Amino acid sequence: MWLTDLKIAIVEKNTDALQELLDDIPVLEGADDIQSALYLLREASELIHTLKDETSHTMRQVKKNLEFLKSTQEKAKPTLDIKL
Repeated sequence: MWLTDLKIAIVEKNTDALQELLDDIPVLEGADDIQSALYLLREASELIHTLKDETSHTMRQVKKNLEFLKSTQEKAKPTLDIKL
């Protein structure tokens, strides 16, 4: 059941489910289950690194876009407007 849930979390790219599954790794019996778990854990690790890189790239792009938008705004002219 744990291996199936791990497969589903990887396919869905569900990092919350991956975290929960990694926090509660069961004792696996059988060479096939252990081999499958190792393969899936490598895939999960690769997925997390890919998502991290994508997030980093997106954040850099947002920062560049914000800087561009700020540079295109007119600078406010300092004025002293006193009305009685």
